[in-house]
Amino acid sequence: MVLGPDLVLTDVNEAACRVTGRTREDLVGRYLFDAFPDNPADPDADGVQNLRTSLYRVLSSKEPDTMAPMKYDIPVADRPGVFEERWWSAINTPVLGPDGQVQWILHRGEDVTSFIRSHPRLRDGGALSDVEAREVELYARARELKRLNEELRKAHARERRIALTLQEAMLHSPHLPRHRDTAVRYLPAAGSLNVCGDWYEVIDLPDNRCAVAVGDVVGHGLEAAAVMGMLRSALSAVVRAVERPARALDILSLYARDVEGALATTVVQAVVDIRARRIMYSSAGHPPPILLHPDGTFDLLDQATDPPLGARPQDVPHPHADLPYNQGDTFVLYTDGLIERRGEDIDDSLQRLTDVLTRHADNEPEGLADALLADLGVSRGARDDIALVVIRL
Repeated sequence: MVLGPDLVLTDVNEAACRVTGRTREDLVGRYLFDAFPDNPADPDADGVQNLRTSLYRVLSSKEPDTMAPMKYDIPVADRPGVFEERWWSAINTPVLGPDGQVQWILHRGEDVTSFIRSHPRLRDGGALSDVEAREVELYARARELKRLNEELRKAHARERRIALTLQEAMLHSPHLPRHRDTAVRYLPAAGSLNVCGDWYEVIDLPDNRCAVAVGDVVGHGLEAAAVMGMLRSALSAVVRAVERPARALDILSLYARDVEGALATTVVQAVVDIRARRIMYSSAGHPPPILLHPDGTFDLLDQATDPPLGARPQDVPHPHADLPYNQGDTFVLYTDGLIERRGEDIDDSLQRLTDVLTRHADNEPEGLADALLADLGVSRGARDDIALVVIRL
């Protein structure tokens, strides 16, 4: 219920009408204690006194006041002079106007009558001990938590639907279906909304080349996903316009300085020249991609590594490297959620990854991607987000 400083009812919600059996038209505009007087048949009735004291306390202190559970009978709407026993747990909260004075009071009452009547020690309707009052208060708060949890569940479901739509839009790679020997995986951190700051991209370029990238924005959720979308789109455009991956990262790093939340993003960009059978690459603070050979040996692409985006002066170019590959090799790019474990040295993490790759070197890309997630224990999510690209060259 909403009260003015004069304790006249200015608004009531549907629940207040339902629990009191009154209509909004019957209540709005009436003085609170004319609408809800004490029960004249109960000589010990003190509901009006207790509630009035709390409301005046709010008016003078301008602070919320939580009331102890109390008995406050209410009139039966269609039976004049008849009152129904009710118990309440209530809080009164001030709403201040522009002048700093109390403009309204929000009175929120929780009907705990059913709990009182079902409690063996409280059925007589007598005064509550401190312990009993706390039990009633806990009961009221438990009901409130149940209601809030239901609202949160519904809100989470709505946000998850939004998140899934956002994920599908942001990670759409129109050229990917052309690459039948490519497997991609995207796993948000366990407990997240299915969106994160990790991304992958596969783009066909002129002269029988293709660009492959993976990146990782710090953080999780919709904010990180929004930053990811901007950086991914920018890099996708730039790599089409410049020759070398390192130059693409130079431009992306400059762009990241103007995007809130983009600094410290890691990314690796590679260009596969199919005609020359060479891989050009450059990395901004990202874990090294791996070129896996059919016999289980491998090369770490760690010769062109720089700090994350925005960490270097603007006039310092990113490093560049390239290496040859043979037909049948497998190119593996990933984000750190695949390998990093709390308290573990990064060299040990990379060793575990390459051990798995060696064991499954003869797998097709889809099978190899599944084996990586399973053997590294992240099939159902990890502490961090994961993006993974596996390409049979």
